[in-house]
Amino acid sequence: MEAIISLRSVGLSFVRDGERTEVLRDLDLDVAPGRFVAVLGPSGVGKSTLLRVIAGLLQPNAGEVRVNARAEGYRLPVALVFQDARMLPWRTVLSNVGFGLEHGKVSTHERHKMARAALALVGLSGFEKRYPHEMSGGQRQRVALARALAVDPDILLMDEPFAAVDALTREALQDELARIHTATHKTVIFVTHSITEAVYLADEVIAITGKPGRLAASIPIDGARPRRRDDPANRELIAQLRAILGDEDPA
Repeated sequence: MEAIISLRSVGLSFVRDGERTEVLRDLDLDVAPGRFVAVLGPSGVGKSTLLRVIAGLLQPNAGEVRVNARAEGYRLPVALVFQDARMLPWRTVLSNVGFGLEHGKVSTHERHKMARAALALVGLSGFEKRYPHEMSGGQRQRVALARALAVDPDILLMDEPFAAVDALTREALQDELARIHTATHKTVIFVTHSITEAVYLADEVIAITGKPGRLAASIPIDGARPRRRDDPANRELIAQLRAILGDEDPA
């Protein structure tokens, strides 16, 4: 099967105050359609930068990036979900979710229909008329996910989307995302600092280490879904990843 995302010898650096800072070096990556890939590593190794390279928001200084997803009608090939839900406070939940559809050839009726379907997918039917200040942190993150899903992307890029919520909410959101991935078969690239989160969610964990960031390991995770958090097989994977990362993340 042809990869939907392919990176070859990708390198990226910035110039700040006359000094060059190298962020990524010689990074290779292939992601098959429908795969859930977690990108794991300590702060400052270029995980978020990698997402922006895949999204086309940053151009690498070296190497090649190929994304085989395609836009079609209202559809966008790639959608981003950030740690901050980034909702527009003066808009209702329904209007926030439909925001990405406003610049395409989609009627208001169809846009609202698609936004409601995305809200149903994340378990927020009935919240359409609420405003961001009336939602909990976890609910706002669900809205952000619904907004990304509303444009029906082939690839969903997620930059530590659950890092700012409490532990119980984070587990609930992890379960919700796992269910949505199973239902939609979207290709997901999920950046996280948490080893346990990566092992619980992903089909494959990509470990990036060093400055500049380089691919340290690519570890496939087998096992039936839905996953069990207390699966003994996870302990060995967690220990392996901790050793690769130098125990940067105790989670």
